[in-house]
Amino acid sequence: MYTYTFRIRIFLAGCLSLVCILQLKAQRGGEHVYSFLDLSPSSRIAALGGSVIAVRDGDVAFALHNPGTLNSDMDRSMTFQYQFLFDGISDGYAGYAKHFATSDITAHAGIQFIQYGEFTLADEYGEVQGTFKANELALTIGAAKQFGERLSAGANLRFVQSNLESYSSSGLMMDIGGVYENPDNKLTLALAVRNVGVQLSSYAEEYEDLPLNVMLGISKRLEHLPFRFSITAHDLHRWDLLYDSPLEDAETTVIGEAPREQSSFSRNLDNAFRHLIFGGEFLLGKNENLHLRFGYNHQRRMELSVDNLRSFAGFSFGAGIRIKQFSIDYGFATHHIAGSTKHIGITTNLDRFKKGLME
Repeated sequence: MYTYTFRIRIFLAGCLSLVCILQLKAQRGGEHVYSFLDLSPSSRIAALGGSVIAVRDGDVAFALHNPGTLNSDMDRSMTFQYQFLFDGISDGYAGYAKHFATSDITAHAGIQFIQYGEFTLADEYGEVQGTFKANELALTIGAAKQFGERLSAGANLRFVQSNLESYSSSGLMMDIGGVYENPDNKLTLALAVRNVGVQLSSYAEEYEDLPLNVMLGISKRLEHLPFRFSITAHDLHRWDLLYDSPLEDAETTVIGEAPREQSSFSRNLDNAFRHLIFGGEFLLGKNENLHLRFGYNHQRRMELSVDNLRSFAGFSFGAGIRIKQFSIDYGFATHHIAGSTKHIGITTNLDRFKKGLME
């Protein structure tokens, strides 16, 4: 019988091989389709910085970013999430999970959507022809299996449909993920490879890149404090996440000062931190019914901050409270001085809900 140590070594070796393959095949830089898949699927994840793959509890929304987090605590759990974006744009997610005890497999299904609102339709001469709408939709199913007490692995299959005016596109993708959990020191390690697949149909006979993301994560629950922190490393299939702004080539800044040149060390340090998302969560109360959350996304801050103007771009905050059979969560993320996003969600467990009605 294989030991846990041997299984972990095999798992990590496979992960390293997969990352190396993706490193060779991934396109460095450029745009990709279906960018809405990078949005936070829940208010809790939004408050923790935008992406979390190494927290494994009864929250079914975590399975959308890492199917390896699926577990028996999610049995018959369902969640409804809604996010208010800029200028009337909104997106949401609804998911449900079921655990099968005989095979020790937990499965889930979910739907993620985004509505871009109504646009003015005009021809090449600027004459208004009417209006049009744009929306995108992703259907996800997945499952994970427990291997022993500490290791679990799973996969998601995702179908995406995008409609932008008279143009449409569809894609088929999958996620794979694994989680190693050590209950003795309350440490969790995770790997996720998201959105590997193909574009089934393109908008204009030109196939584009998918939002591939190779991620590693760690979370740790402190022993003498009701606090858990998490660190998520994203876009590991490409190292360079820096953006060369045209302002860096200007002779002076907007206030007349000469732009500062970054040293090679500063640029590499900045680039390294753009791969990292930091999150923290206080779990308060006798039954941990109150959660206070915060997060920091360095890439978001560096890309959306305005030079010479202070802002909270990249920071996020939130709270969650459990009232009887329902968990209500709120997330607030600052993207730019122009505004922030608000995210609200409600989660319940059908077994607890049924029990509460009978009491």
